[in-house]
Amino acid sequence: MTDARVVLVTGGASGIGAATVRHFIAQGWNVVVNYFMEREAEAAEALVEEAVSAGLRGLAVRGDVGRDEDCRRMAEAAMARFGRIDGLVSSAGASRMVPQHDLDALTLDDFLHSTTVNTAGPFQIARACAPALRAARGAVVIVSSYGGITGTGSSIAYAASKGATNTLTLSLARVLAPEIRVNAVCPALVADGFVQRLDPDLFERRAATQRDRSPLKRIGHAADVAADIHWLVAGASLMTGAVLMLDAGLHLNMDG
Repeated sequence: MTDARVVLVTGGASGIGAATVRHFIAQGWNVVVNYFMEREAEAAEALVEEAVSAGLRGLAVRGDVGRDEDCRRMAEAAMARFGRIDGLVSSAGASRMVPQHDLDALTLDDFLHSTTVNTAGPFQIARACAPALRAARGAVVIVSSYGGITGTGSSIAYAASKGATNTLTLSLARVLAPEIRVNAVCPALVADGFVQRLDPDLFERRAATQRDRSPLKRIGHAADVAADIHWLVAGASLMTGAVLMLDAGLHLNMDG
């Protein structure tokens, strides 16, 4: 469909990003799938094929959101192929599993890398896509983290970078209005996410805790987050500058 709306998803070859691409395809959107590592190329191209099979169009673009020139190249590639960008989902992220109590295990490079990808990355891709999003009166959703609100998660550096990402969301929502809405989602533990890929045993322990402590007695799945992201992009017309916790109500029992 040449007249379908277009979404660009960074980190779109795996986890929440890939689930988001699939959800937008199901809703009739053309997709631009960004990936970072060469080994993700096959997965990104497979998502493009899913779009084609659905009668839509897709484009896979390799790039590092931590490099401004890559972000601008991604936006230019999307415009060259489709002539529009209606939605941007900033899902690319980086972390290293470091127990929060082990202060000496963190390095300055951990902080710099987390902040470059998780905070500067969303800023740079939003800036690169802003002219096209303004023309489309589009929307941005940044995938942040529950850890950015609570100071928990895979490492202190990761939580700090995501906390900065939440305030970035507020700033971008203010300065890109009225044409562009900007919101963030902060998932707690989800199946099919990076914790499960990096440390399956830790994932199972955290999943048991979240099921026990959250009012909804569950963990989310990447597809659940993708559905909420789509709503924020395609609907939610009065929402901007929101930082939404997707945590099955876990925050309600933090002191329980």
